[in-house]
Parts: sequence; structure tokens; C-alpha cells
Amino acid sequence: MNVYDTAQGRRSAILQRLREDSTVSVSQLSKQFGVSEVTIRKDLRILKERKLLIRVHGGAIMGASSAEAEKGEKNFNFKSLVNAREKEAIGRAAATHIKDGDTIMIDSGTTALEVAKHLDRFNDLTIITNSVNAMMEALKYKRFRVMLMGGSLREASMSMVGPLAESNLKLFYCDKLFLGVDSFSVEAGLSTPSIEEASTNQVMISRAREVIAVFDSSKINKRALAFISTPDKIDTVITDKNLPSSVANQLRAMKINVETVNV
Repeated sequence: MNVYDTAQGRRSAILQRLREDSTVSVSQLSKQFGVSEVTIRKDLRILKERKLLIRVHGGAIMGASSAEAEKGEKNFNFKSLVNAREKEAIGRAAATHIKDGDTIMIDSGTTALEVAKHLDRFNDLTIITNSVNAMMEALKYKRFRVMLMGGSLREASMSMVGPLAESNLKLFYCDKLFLGVDSFSVEAGLSTPSIEEASTNQVMISRAREVIAVFDSSKINKRALAFISTPDKIDTVITDKNLPSSVANQLRAMKINVETVNV
């Protein structure tokens, strides 16, 4: 009998694949093991209950026991799967703030990347970014001027950071900055686990006429290691409907435009 024919063997193999790929999908696992998607969903539910993985829409990602989670930061692929539908809706809403002819800046967050995926209706944009992923997405349109900042590549976020990236950013002004953050609170402001990312974000903010922060509500009332800015540097916050009303009221009292989107 094949080891995958037993539930225990199949679940062990699922965890092994997660260790190798960081993500799995229900459909892929169903084909790999020759069982129904209902069976795979049961396997994932049981592994989730044992705190061995995290369920996301359509599959699962590595649980909090991974080395990156222990260091306090997850990699880009991991983060992109968490609250994916919320991030897509936020990115779509954020893109409505853009006008043809704008120079926009997109940072390296997974929600900011969603902005780059919703530029179909535009013909004339200049896009400045420190994100390798956002650059690749922008190049797909084949009609925009796209500039990737130089610097040191930070693999966890696939972003260019450091003195060279910051020096390059200081050469430009932009109409709108789409800034994703790891943690946000009214009291502590915007923050991120990476000191280098925070420093680069600070330069981005200084070069933007309008700063639009894009993040899902799971980032609210949290604080990370490295400080980026106080909330008053932000013009608009775009997030999902789960934003606490108390936080929304505090932001509006600070003259910050708050937009919430339905998923």
C-alpha cells in the first residue's frame, strides 16, 4: 500500500511540501494524492487544528513555527496569501485615485502590489518603485514608463533598500505614493519589522505630494520594530470594512481621509 493511501502519510507529505514550497493549494494536493478536494480540505482542517499550518482561501501556508515567523517576519509569498481577497479589493479601490499622466510611487508591500495589478484603464503613467514584483507587474502593460530603484535586494520583501535606493528616490517627486505597512496604530504610527524598509519608506513619503496608505485591517493596533512615520504624514487610508470605527473616527479627526472596501 502506498504511504499516501493513509491519512497520516498524506498529511505528513502535505507538511513536507509546505516546508519545501511555503504554500499549497487544495486542487494541487488533490491531483498529487489522487483523492477528492473534500478529503484534502479535511486534512488541512486537521493540520490547522494542530497548529501546523495556516488555512487561506484555496489552500494553506506554512504555520507560525516556520523560521521566518520566529524571526518576526514572513516572506512575501506567505504574506501575499493572507487576506488575499481584502488586499485585492483595496488595491482596486486605490487605483481609482490615479489619473492618466500621474507619476506614482509603489512600495514593496503585498497590498501595494495589488495597485499595480489594477492599472488597465490607464495609458500614460510613470511608475517609480523599489519593488521587484511591482516592476514586473507594471511592465506587463507595455505602455508605462517604469523605473526600479537601485540598491540592495532584500529577499524577504523582494525590495530594493539601503543608501543607494534612498539616494535614487531623492531624485524624483511623485503625485501619489501607495504605501503598504506591516503595522499601524493611531498612537505609534506606521511601522515595519525591517529598519532598512522603514528608512526607505521615510524617503518615499518625503517625495510624494499625496500619501495613500493601503493595508488590510489585520495590521491595525499593532507596532513593529522600526518606525516609519506618524499618521499625520498620511493623506488617505484605504482598508477593509473590518477597520474598528473608533480608529476610523480618530483618523478622520486628524483630517485623514478614510476609505473602507467590501470584499
